[in-house]
Amino acid sequence: MKIGILSFRSSNNHASKEEIRIKKEAKLAGHTSRIFRASRFQMVYDQHSPWLLYDGKPFPKYDVVITRPSVLKNVDLHVALIEQMELMGVPLFNDYHSILKTKNKIKTMQILDHAAIPIPKTVVIRRPEDIKQAVKSLGGFPVIVKHPVGSFGSGVIIVESMRGLQSYLLWDKPMYLLQEYVKYSKGKDIRIFVINGQVVGSMMRSAKKGEFRSNIELGGKGSVVDITPEEANIALRSVQALDLKYGGVDVMRSKAGPVVLEVNSNPGFKELEGVSDSNIAGALVEYAVEYAERRTQVNGGSLNGV
Repeated sequence: MKIGILSFRSSNNHASKEEIRIKKEAKLAGHTSRIFRASRFQMVYDQHSPWLLYDGKPFPKYDVVITRPSVLKNVDLHVALIEQMELMGVPLFNDYHSILKTKNKIKTMQILDHAAIPIPKTVVIRRPEDIKQAVKSLGGFPVIVKHPVGSFGSGVIIVESMRGLQSYLLWDKPMYLLQEYVKYSKGKDIRIFVINGQVVGSMMRSAKKGEFRSNIELGGKGSVVDITPEEANIALRSVQALDLKYGGVDVMRSKAGPVVLEVNSNPGFKELEGVSDSNIAGALVEYAVEYAERRTQVNGGSLNGV
């Protein structure tokens, strides 16, 4: 089978360790795989030419494409490439709409809250006049401030006072998310990796000294953890609610029970594979094959292309 890996990393940078791991596991399983760089595609609209060109040539036929949308700005513009592939009938995951849901923190909170999945209390504000009331409703300081779009811990800070909050909120963004600070967590959370409705790995993430964010990209460290049935359940429900085929769910343990902090549509897993026996890349490849075969059976086609 031909498995594509769609990378949104800059062409100036090497492929990520996760993308290389997926390619390696595909080869070990006897498949052909290739990492495609999003920046090297051209989308064409004239009703006659191929809709997609890669390095100036028609995009080759692949049985399935695994998307890795590591974009933080202008997300809807960048992932238009993924929608283009969908319109062409390319089997891929995660898809355009599920990615948009997870890249927008407000949309993510809306969906999780509507699905009765526990999250930290969150208030979205759009004007300075609402700051004091928002902080009061969150139980006072400290509070977590988040930009609507961001990943790898970017755009997330902890604020200890009203003066600090008013200084930080410059209103150069259309809105901000204020979130209660879960003191019980002490700079730790759990990353739960879900593929095709199953938990395939988990780890505890601990923030480095002097940092409250536990993201691995910010110096956090992973360690082995046994998750509870409740934690596994809310992770599975979160991925399902956001229509993801695979995702990383960040869960924090609070006094009232586990809460979901964030859901990622292109979660990293190099640290997770390093601290556990989980073969995340292999599980992604296995699901890619299953997904492509199932799509082919439904559409009555063959596996020699799309």
